[in-house]
Amino acid sequence: MHRVGSAGNTASSTRPRKEKRFTYVLNYADDAKHCAGINCLSLWKSTSDVGDYLFTGSRDGTLKRWALDESTATCSATFESHVDWVNDAVLAGDNTLVSCSSDTTLKTWNCLSEGACTGTLRHHSDYVTCLATAENNSNVVASGGLGGEVFIWDLEAALAPASKSSDQMDDDCSNGISTSGSSLPVSGLRSIGSSNSISTHPSQSPGYVPTAAKGHKESVYALAMNGSGTILVSGGTEKVVRVWDPRSGSKTMKLKGHTDNIRALLLDSSGRFCLSGSSDSMIRLWDLGQQRCIHSYAVHTDSVWALASTPTFSHVYSGGRDMSLYLTDLSTRESLLLCTEEHPVLQLALHDDSIWIATTDSSVHRWPIEGRNPQKAFQRGGSFLAGNLSFSRARVSLEGSTPLPVIKEPKLTIRGNPGIVQHEILNNRRHVLTKDSVGSVKLWEITRGIVVEDYGKVSFEEKKEELFEMVSIPPWFTIDTRLGSLSVHLDTPQCFSAEMYSVDLNISGKPEDDKVNLGRETLKGLLVHWLTKRRQKSGPQASANGDMLSARDVAARSLSHSRIEVDGNAENDSSVYPPFEFSTVSPPSIITEGSHGGPWRKKITDLDGTEDEKDFPWWCLDCVLNNHLPPRENTKCSFYLHPCEGATVQILTQGKLSAPRILRIHKVVNYVIEKMVLEKPVDNVSTEGTFPPLPHSSAGDIPFRSGLKPWQKLRPSIEILCNNQASVVPRHEPSHCQSIYMEETRGLGS
Repeated sequence: MHRVGSAGNTASSTRPRKEKRFTYVLNYADDAKHCAGINCLSLWKSTSDVGDYLFTGSRDGTLKRWALDESTATCSATFESHVDWVNDAVLAGDNTLVSCSSDTTLKTWNCLSEGACTGTLRHHSDYVTCLATAENNSNVVASGGLGGEVFIWDLEAALAPASKSSDQMDDDCSNGISTSGSSLPVSGLRSIGSSNSISTHPSQSPGYVPTAAKGHKESVYALAMNGSGTILVSGGTEKVVRVWDPRSGSKTMKLKGHTDNIRALLLDSSGRFCLSGSSDSMIRLWDLGQQRCIHSYAVHTDSVWALASTPTFSHVYSGGRDMSLYLTDLSTRESLLLCTEEHPVLQLALHDDSIWIATTDSSVHRWPIEGRNPQKAFQRGGSFLAGNLSFSRARVSLEGSTPLPVIKEPKLTIRGNPGIVQHEILNNRRHVLTKDSVGSVKLWEITRGIVVEDYGKVSFEEKKEELFEMVSIPPWFTIDTRLGSLSVHLDTPQCFSAEMYSVDLNISGKPEDDKVNLGRETLKGLLVHWLTKRRQKSGPQASANGDMLSARDVAARSLSHSRIEVDGNAENDSSVYPPFEFSTVSPPSIITEGSHGGPWRKKITDLDGTEDEKDFPWWCLDCVLNNHLPPRENTKCSFYLHPCEGATVQILTQGKLSAPRILRIHKVVNYVIEKMVLEKPVDNVSTEGTFPPLPHSSAGDIPFRSGLKPWQKLRPSIEILCNNQASVVPRHEPSHCQSIYMEETRGLGS
């Protein structure tokens, strides 16, 4: 995972501060589908004619709401703000959806809105993995994570309107992600306008600290709460079930029996009985009154990751790593294999006479079951008696007695996009070759955020070799595919290290030698919608001032940073070039760390123009608004020119040559020809096709002369070799041909 926290240095620190990262995620053309595994499901049952909704949370970092009927499921909203995997989601009350993520936050949403985030809760020090809510107490939500922390939140108190002034809030939340031992800073998704007008969405109330259930020493993977919110159970890598009083956070008991991680928990409405599923492949039924395990069920052959029970707690549906869904009668121990998936099962949601199954795939299936009368399912036959030892179930499987599923096909499928599983950044540093989970190979252009070629199911390695170009451009971005799509990371000053000639980018109206900074133009393309709305909100005054960052802000930044350069080639250039125009049909999403409300994610077309230096890294704004770039190092590249082995031509220069760091190789060709031909009388050219001896040339910068050259009429051909590879094959017809070997001392861009 890309870590999103970035704490600044203290005032006395002498180390340079690490600047915050700017990331954008390339979305699929069909953005109404998930593109990574579905970690969680939550069902909203309508009491009117509106219809039921299914909420899905994915490893692609988003949640989606699906409007359901008997035969279809339609995506009616996407909830986007988390910057990492969504691990769990629960419904609290009538219209509040609570989600948790590997970005260490919980977020609350109006589940009937178009995707509005109503608050961000931050107190975990590591990934938040699981949630639990009390059915009859909509204000209580519990969260657990990899930091060994369990917190009980009062949503009404946590999201109470802030009473502090804006300046106080800024001071309180100057730090990044808070640990459980610190006082809780203000946090939440917020839109910040100008320094004189800060608009804040409802977020965690200043000073609010959730109740901590202290006792876990290791990661927490599962939580469950009874209907009234008086009992909370938790489990994780410690292999025990812990029982808490969520009103005080005090421990009441610890239940031992599992031999591996506990991955799923259920409580009945009264809070007397608890079901647990473990990586030891066992399901256990606990009587909390007796504080002991009263039954164990050896049903699965691998880890149990998901449980769902009938309302009466008489039967349990279970799924896990073995990709199977079983129904088990808790009293008779009779068990039945209902269906099998193609991927490991992560979560279950009962829906009348059917069940929704979420897996590590991006699609979700709805399977028909006898949900209202589960005992009826056993009439189909094929049931077996669940043992009480895990090896007995495994032995039956090894002996070839694996039961056959009684349901062959799902009733409904919500299709997802195949996630990207392999990628390669091409030498031109603008295209990325990808391979997805179904084997399809595509070519993405990251400076426009679109797929430019879909090659289908071809060899990834062969296509990579086919697309190889003899060019050298500095790496100015990094990429990961953790979210199932391409996440492009920009860090300063590296992201401003690459340039290309405008003629190579097919940008018209520019001189041949005009160079374009790839990082700068990409930022302009990403923030053009934000900049347009910012100018609309600011009015004529901003236009008169050039829409620049305030002098005070720039001066303050300059004190703690090295000298800032201005890109003179584009001093007044605010247009976006075609190679950097991002799609508005499938706009990319921005992920940025922010400094006030923590990290957030939003599509570039959804930016409202009020975001400022508390939301975006300051260096991004300084580049887009003020045209400032970080200082450049090694602006020249040095190299030597030697005759190719066996050539009769003399050495052109004794010393090394230098040129701009981005050098088109044909300019080296022009230089060589000028030295060999232009500086000697043309009449001295031998008719045998060889050149007469030339005097040694002095070292220096390669001149870039314009106008018609006499040697152009002769149309000689020169081949430049770099590391024994031909760097250019001239288009001129050969009349006088020599091979020149170029030995580079620093990287030569071509």
